[in-house]
Amino acid sequence: MATTPIDEVPGRREPTANGVPIAELSAVLGVPMPTLRSWELRYGIPTMNRTSGRHRRYLPDEVHAIRLMRDEISRGQKAALAAATVREVLGIGGPAGVFIHRLLEQSEDGDTAAIRATLDLAAKTLGLGECVDDVLLPSMRQIGIWWSVGHCDVTQERTTTESVRTWLDRRSAFAPPPTDTRMILLACGPSDLHTIGLECMAMMLRHDGWPCRVLGARTPTATLVTAATVVDAAAVVVVSQMPTGRRHAVESIDAVHRLRIPVFYAGNSFGTPRSRQHIQGTYLGTRIQGACAQVLAVLRDGGLTAVG
Repeated sequence: MATTPIDEVPGRREPTANGVPIAELSAVLGVPMPTLRSWELRYGIPTMNRTSGRHRRYLPDEVHAIRLMRDEISRGQKAALAAATVREVLGIGGPAGVFIHRLLEQSEDGDTAAIRATLDLAAKTLGLGECVDDVLLPSMRQIGIWWSVGHCDVTQERTTTESVRTWLDRRSAFAPPPTDTRMILLACGPSDLHTIGLECMAMMLRHDGWPCRVLGARTPTATLVTAATVVDAAAVVVVSQMPTGRRHAVESIDAVHRLRIPVFYAGNSFGTPRSRQHIQGTYLGTRIQGACAQVLAVLRDGGLTAVG
């Protein structure tokens, strides 16, 4: 699929087409110029191609890499570990990094219309699934980090979240009519708050022809069991991000499994193999596209999910 030139990305700022000088970048991000040079030389953050004698000018994906590095260090990471984390995040590569950079700028500006336009263009350029996995969710994670380290306030976080939620609702409204009558339920664990990932997954499943209902944050186990029984759920997805909420989420997963309804789970609480031991159901991994494919594969087979 052809990519879209940087010039066409909504909300683009000068002088990003030719790069940002190091002094300007230092002032905007609050990182001293010697530190920027050190990150590049010692850790390869960012990786820049520059001819001999050429002044440093940072393109959008390079600015994004430095922003990530700054924020990881603000969270208390040592520079070497922060660089490793950034390189993992930047494995996304390509035009997705440009879209993330634009979306983060628009979040800082509070430009909700531009955020939605950027997501539309990312979906058109990359595909809907890649837009969600490689642009929307990484951007929201980054804004969450900003909030945690004081680089943005709660107003910016909420404004951006609502703009993204509006975009997801609109995309869901234009999904094709469902081809199955049974519903997929998606819920946070009883102690978990964040629903954007679930809303992304519901939108993608709707585009695959399945009716979905997001039960929302802090869904009690009893509520989930009742809902699954009443609607004769085809499948249930439970997400838990905080380790402190894992035990309650596992209780919900076990309760659904006892109903003999296929149950799936995801989130940072289950990020290691050890954390997934002896859990009924199927772990969905970290990408929405892969998670949807796993759910649909089980539903096509018509069987219960396996342990782990």
